[in-house]
Amino acid sequence: MQPVDASSSSANDPLDPAVIGSRVKALREASDLSLRDLAARSGVSAPMLSQVERGETSPTLTVASRIAAGLDLRLSQLLRLDEGDSVTVVRAGERTRGGNKRRGHGFEVLTSSQPGQRAEISRHTLAPGGATGAADDPPMHEPGSRETALVETGSVVLVCDGQRYVLDAGDCVTFDADLPHHFENPRAHDADARFLAVVSAGLRRS
Repeated sequence: MQPVDASSSSANDPLDPAVIGSRVKALREASDLSLRDLAARSGVSAPMLSQVERGETSPTLTVASRIAAGLDLRLSQLLRLDEGDSVTVVRAGERTRGGNKRRGHGFEVLTSSQPGQRAEISRHTLAPGGATGAADDPPMHEPGSRETALVETGSVVLVCDGQRYVLDAGDCVTFDADLPHHFENPRAHDADARFLAVVSAGLRRS
């Protein structure tokens, strides 16, 4: 009989206090929040949050739910209860594809669409004069999400909350994805534009 590595077993248990604590701390720091900031957003005291982050106490469901809300996450996302295997592979032929030919926009989603994914990567192609959506479209992503876009070829214009940002090949931009926004290819002819977009949930700046 092989001995059981208790530390390894604990590290794989999403409800282990040490696992919850390290996850809360990582998400808080990724959101640029101090303990006091998260306390104000969640209604959980800073000392209690500190104990949770150090793995010294296991939060009740009520406390965990408040912490999740303070991080703009669902409780299941905070505890990773809606995730499957730790490694998910999407083959090139399995990508979700779509777009609007009339607007000169095509895209493919490179990541899995299964529940529990906290980031989505997509590649977009804009024909000359094309755009990702109407200028008055509502926000396409859930509250608190952030988007980073990297221009691969050509030039694009990001229109975010009424402001225009010109981006050339190699330029990278990050913005609050729950604001009204769209991308345009400003060229009138002869040059498609391509960019990668990464949308992350629950990481908006406070």
